[in-house]
Amino acid sequence: MSFQKFPTLLAIVAVALSTFNASQASGRSRERINDGWRFALGHATDKQRDFGHGLGYFSYLAKTGFGDGAASATFDDRAWRVVDLPHDWAAEAGFDAKASYSHGFKAIGPGFPESSVGWYRREIDIAVDDLGKRIRIEFDGIYRDAAVFVNGFFVGQEPSGFVSQSYDITEYLDYGGRNVIAVRADASMEEGWYYEGAGIYRHVYLLKTDPAHVARYGTFVRTAMEGEDAAVSISTKVKNDGDTPAAVRVSQEIVDENGNVVAKADAASLVISAGQVEELDQALRIADARVWDLDTPYLYEMRTFILSYDGTVLDEYRTSFGVREIRFDPNEGFFLNGRSVKLKGSNNHHDHAGIGAALPDAMQEYRIRKLKEMGMNAYRVSHHHASPALLEACDRLGMLVIDETRLMGINDYHFDQLEHLIVRGRNHPSIIMWSVGNEEWGIEGNILGARIAKRMQDFAHRLDPTRRVTAAVSGGWGGISTTIEAFGVNYIRHGDVDKQHREFPEQIILGTEETTTQQTRGIYFENAALAHQHPREDGSSGGNAERGWRFYAERDYTAGVFFWTGFDYRGEPTPYGWPAVLSQFGILDTCGFPKDGYYYLKSWWTDEPVLHVFPHWNWPGKEGETIEVRAHSNFDEVELFVNGVSQGRKAMPLNDHLAWQVEYQPGELLAHGYKDGALAMEKRVRTTGESAAFQLEADRGVIAADGADVSVVTLRVVDERGDVVPTADDQAWFSISGPGKIIGVGNGNPSSHEADQFHGSYGSIQLGKDWQAPAAWETDKPLSFEARFDAPEVAEGGSAFLLLNGIGKNLELSLNGKALPLEMLARRTPLAELGLKPEGNVLRMKADHFDDWGDREDVAKLSPALIALESPAEQYRRKAFNGLAQIIVQSTGEAGSIVLKAEGEGLKAATVRIEAE
Repeated sequence: MSFQKFPTLLAIVAVALSTFNASQASGRSRERINDGWRFALGHATDKQRDFGHGLGYFSYLAKTGFGDGAASATFDDRAWRVVDLPHDWAAEAGFDAKASYSHGFKAIGPGFPESSVGWYRREIDIAVDDLGKRIRIEFDGIYRDAAVFVNGFFVGQEPSGFVSQSYDITEYLDYGGRNVIAVRADASMEEGWYYEGAGIYRHVYLLKTDPAHVARYGTFVRTAMEGEDAAVSISTKVKNDGDTPAAVRVSQEIVDENGNVVAKADAASLVISAGQVEELDQALRIADARVWDLDTPYLYEMRTFILSYDGTVLDEYRTSFGVREIRFDPNEGFFLNGRSVKLKGSNNHHDHAGIGAALPDAMQEYRIRKLKEMGMNAYRVSHHHASPALLEACDRLGMLVIDETRLMGINDYHFDQLEHLIVRGRNHPSIIMWSVGNEEWGIEGNILGARIAKRMQDFAHRLDPTRRVTAAVSGGWGGISTTIEAFGVNYIRHGDVDKQHREFPEQIILGTEETTTQQTRGIYFENAALAHQHPREDGSSGGNAERGWRFYAERDYTAGVFFWTGFDYRGEPTPYGWPAVLSQFGILDTCGFPKDGYYYLKSWWTDEPVLHVFPHWNWPGKEGETIEVRAHSNFDEVELFVNGVSQGRKAMPLNDHLAWQVEYQPGELLAHGYKDGALAMEKRVRTTGESAAFQLEADRGVIAADGADVSVVTLRVVDERGDVVPTADDQAWFSISGPGKIIGVGNGNPSSHEADQFHGSYGSIQLGKDWQAPAAWETDKPLSFEARFDAPEVAEGGSAFLLLNGIGKNLELSLNGKALPLEMLARRTPLAELGLKPEGNVLRMKADHFDDWGDREDVAKLSPALIALESPAEQYRRKAFNGLAQIIVQSTGEAGSIVLKAEGEGLKAATVRIEAE
């Protein structure tokens, strides 16, 4: 509501605010809390093996604050493994032929209850000074069906693994005391038909605000160029979580990339009733604005200030945005900032070799850069809400995005997810279109699909009138395709695109999926037993990258095409089954190593000179046989030489390739690329010798010493001349020193069942299992606990710890008749310090009952004594696949030199140095 309309109310509120502001802290803080979580696998069907969760007489759904088992604040998690987020426990799981085909045969999900539930716990510090603020816990993504508890209070549950979650935890907290967050994620049921991961695989934040603050996703910035200036409008939703009306002033300023204020809006006034949200529209103008574009992705920042009437800043909310104009024309395609731009895109799932779905932010940038290097300008998120970190990377690097909701439908479950998608993402300049569905075979070709798509499209337009809406359709034309404003064609083989354009002349048409040239990197003759696939002229969904690109390049009315896929991904190993665990649709493999089709697209998508000749020239046993040699290039002509003999000079047809039939003899392929008749580039492919040495190369030699940044290291197996051996599969062993750690390894082999990660094992032994705590009302007799146990066996290099929990006040502890200090309650005591006997150790506790009823109840929820057992991780290792492998190195948070070393039997070792600063 407008402040000016309520002068009487203002006078009342102003008095209230003068007291309110004097007694409460102000401002917003959003702290990332990715470090120091405890993790353990629970169980999907056995409550005892799920840490006793849900076994209490009253469940957490029956009584408030009755989270039990690992959901209880008193649960002892010191025997659990410490992990940093993002974390994907599915990436750590082994492979099993009985597991899900679509999810890459990882031993998780249907049929694997023992590995389908994961628990996370973390303590957070909440200062006494925070009393009076509103405090929320926010998760960018948890896969899936995640129940969240704070101090034993159930605060919410989100079934989707892709929707961000935010929970108000203000009233559940102990200010100045101990606070525990517990998360139970259940990946038993699959949400998609591809690898999705498991666990808290995106960032977590602790948000603190004044009761009067900008609402979640509470700003919407729109821009329009007017000459050299940009007209900027912003709608701001301000929420009052206080218990009295709030009178505030809202001001805006725009800051450029150098921190200079380039525009301001006069402060406007609002009065917000308790518990309500009010929206305010304001306008600003940027003189000589810089536009956001593919090669110049310039970003501004809107700073929204919520002020009290004495000038105190109650909230500062920052919104990154870009000044850009987008337009889709049904006859001329897509326009960015007034110029025609053909969308040259790919679809991508969210996993990467070695780390699964748990991508550090730098990995998002790595992947986007790899795509842009081949001339790609667009990215379709398949098939779920994008990670916020991915969208931020696309904003920074200049990549256009179609963001997609997970499931079509017209009820709250579907609309809530669609609303979240749009209001979270509509300030990102990279996003050019919303997708409301993908290949919904049950409805896409009938009237139900037409109705549902129309209703979802209308809903999306109400939230964001600045962007078009699409839905991707495969075989079922005639339903969704009749009502959606931007028709997404999944594979041109399924229908007549030109006919669709004639019959629906006002409809935007784009290729939302199209077949790449399916291939296993470095493979040219099929080996079905290993799922090693030669380049396919006719892929699983029909055609190949050349046929698909030519189709869309020749039709100006189409906005462009998104190939399936940019990167290989886990799961969907079409056309193979076990032992294949990866798809092979990618233009790059799971590591980001290019396949041959990469160079075809780069030839026609960039102005950079390209000359790529394949296959490799290591074919023992094929001497005298005919092998086809191809070239991908954007030169006018290419001439091929084999062992110095010309095989002919040929003109390169537009959007095509060249080929020669060659008799194989070991030696050298040499290609000459000609521009305007002159030799412009040479490319050699030689028959290599045997594997002789490793080489290591880091994509970034300097990373941030922040505990999150990563460097992606390529391992190459080379011969004595330094040429990569294209068939090498040598085993490499990795060691690392300095402030860094290895978080994953991969090689792109679609049938490799090697471990991507190596972690120690963690377990515990409960002492005194038969002991039962008395009921909270039974206080007439002193408490006692006794456990008799033998010293456990400890694995070589492993360790064991005694963990104790107090059962009452005035506690006395003894082990084998010797008193133990009470300080042991707060730490993990190594068994090696306790002088245990091989057999017959006796641990005793004596205590008086706690005074507080709740404390007495908590005694029944804990284990008085545990032995934690830990075994060290094996050394990281990985075989090369066709000469290459990948190692992902992450900062541990300190500055210094990180040195990674690769060693192998009979090969010269290699090292690479990465500086953490």
